[in-house]
Amino acid sequence: MSSSDVSLTSVTKRFGATLAVDDMTLDIPAGQFVTLLGPSGCGKTTTLRLIGGFEWPDSGTIAIRGRRVDGIPPHQRDTAMVFQDYALFPHLTVAGNVGFGLVERGVGRREIAGRLDAILDLVALPGARNARIQELSGGQRQRVALARALVLNPAVLLLDEPLGALDLSLRRTMQGELRRMQRATGTTFVHVTHDQHEALSMSDRMVVMNEGRIVQTGTPRMIFEHPETRFVAGFMGARNVLDAIASPAPESSMVLRVGANTLEVPKRERLVAGPVIIVIRPERIRLARRGTGANTGARWPGVIREQTYTGATIACDIELTDGTPLVAELPADGRSPAFARGDLIDALFDATDVTVIAA
Repeated sequence: MSSSDVSLTSVTKRFGATLAVDDMTLDIPAGQFVTLLGPSGCGKTTTLRLIGGFEWPDSGTIAIRGRRVDGIPPHQRDTAMVFQDYALFPHLTVAGNVGFGLVERGVGRREIAGRLDAILDLVALPGARNARIQELSGGQRQRVALARALVLNPAVLLLDEPLGALDLSLRRTMQGELRRMQRATGTTFVHVTHDQHEALSMSDRMVVMNEGRIVQTGTPRMIFEHPETRFVAGFMGARNVLDAIASPAPESSMVLRVGANTLEVPKRERLVAGPVIIVIRPERIRLARRGTGANTGARWPGVIREQTYTGATIACDIELTDGTPLVAELPADGRSPAFARGDLIDALFDATDVTVIAA
């Protein structure tokens, strides 16, 4: 058996003149929670539908557990899909919806009853067997849709933005529930979303897409802290993505110049002198009154132009003395120094807080 539950090799899909998926090669390891992440129109949902058999590739191959499935209809693949709108049958009870696929596959009544009890316990709906769909909340309907897919024991569960219709509080709760279900079953989950927080909090592995192509794959922490392109940095919420010039310095280091400001960093592999892009996370920047505070890294002078309270943090929009914009996020815990619009400050951060990307 292949160690990958899903393998796409050189897959391309067009809709008329639109290139939705562009020569994609991707292996999804068995038993992982993998998220396809990207902006609207990047090809992530098309990729999911190609895996599930709801779209067929124009070229390339798709395999599920080593068996080639491109050209095979959805019901003959070892997959199940949870759609964005859930697609539940309103005239059936919860049990009727969850057991529908088992009935279609000719599973006996006694086995269906046992599997229904087990799966409704898993999705925390043990007492809802005879409830009508119209009687359920949005979160409960989502659990029914998950149960209907998981009861089939698929090799791969495909999730097309299943939390998009839920309010923020319920969405956060269901993120944890989905992760719990994946760990409990060991099923490979392939999840599509455009929500960065959702992808970071749920995934073993993330696949960031743009314009039909994969631009970076890795663990959530790797992608968040070490983006490889300007696009990935921006899409993952990095607000300080700055153009810089790198030049050699003594003792295997490099000097990065951003406008009138500089920072010395250890020489990075594949980093050569010339234009580069640097990313500084706002939460890594500390502020001090102009000319005060100890720092062993960068000290870039500026002025606070605006402040935004976000609950957990206070975002400070800074204009450096050379006009470069910078954003710092300070904890809103009452223990950090208080600053106001117009304050002259120094932005302090260390070389380890900076990600350098080839331009």
